[in-house]
Amino acid sequence: MIRQSAAISISVLMAAWLSPAWLSAQPLVLTVSAASADIYSSPSTGSPVIGHVLRGTRLEVTRELGSWVKVWWPIAVDGVGYVHITMGTLGRGAAPEPPRPASVAVRPGTEPTPPAPVPVTIRAPRPPEPTPPARLVYVTPQTHLVGLGGLVGTSTLGYGATARAWSRDRLGVQLAASRYAPSSVVPSRVTSIQFEPSLLYAPANYVSDYLWVRPYLGSGVSFRRQTLSGLTPDSEPLLSGNEVGVQVFGGSEFTFAGVPRFALSADVGYRWPRTSFAGVDFGGPSLSVSGHWYVK
Repeated sequence: MIRQSAAISISVLMAAWLSPAWLSAQPLVLTVSAASADIYSSPSTGSPVIGHVLRGTRLEVTRELGSWVKVWWPIAVDGVGYVHITMGTLGRGAAPEPPRPASVAVRPGTEPTPPAPVPVTIRAPRPPEPTPPARLVYVTPQTHLVGLGGLVGTSTLGYGATARAWSRDRLGVQLAASRYAPSSVVPSRVTSIQFEPSLLYAPANYVSDYLWVRPYLGSGVSFRRQTLSGLTPDSEPLLSGNEVGVQVFGGSEFTFAGVPRFALSADVGYRWPRTSFAGVDFGGPSLSVSGHWYVK
């Protein structure tokens, strides 16, 4: 009877010790499993590297951000850093402790020798979590200088290729070449080949843990060659002409933390002059969506 009571008491104590409430009180820790891992200043591989850790290092996690984790990094300006989740494994455990100096054994009959000074890492108090600002915080990004991609125009059905380059001063250039083949009211086929170099200006950038938004304004020249031909593919052109105009537009470029090299853009604009060709107007309002993969 006594043995049965003792066994029941031990089982109750072990269940209380391993209860979910006790486990949840332990902090979330990332144990580095790769040979080494980089600590970034923001959740993007294009951001500056502010530190390195070796395999087996345990980092206290303050927030999970999808494919990234925010860890406590006291040498950073804001006291935190970011590590990609593939660099280690997540689990709950005791927070990492600073190293302690080793003890020194003294033989009988000899004077104790003071131990050599051992460098000890002193853990500074954890900085408080920043309070969300009452307004958007704009910063200057470190990446996205040269990008290549494609575009789709929705005002008149069309598609093409585009290249975009930014400078550190928030100025940029864009080159777009596209082909439009809208439906015509006459029994013929109309196509327009357009080449449009433009200048861009980004007044500000908004960067958060998940999203980078870069609004921009642009203006440039629009070179168009328009052709009217029959409906059959081998028909000869009935009429063709060249046209030079001006375009203005504005939009935003969106980049997500999970795909830091790809940016999705959407802009609206207006083209002059508004001339019609075979019942189709290639000027006026325009709407386009483009994507750029930034190689630098």
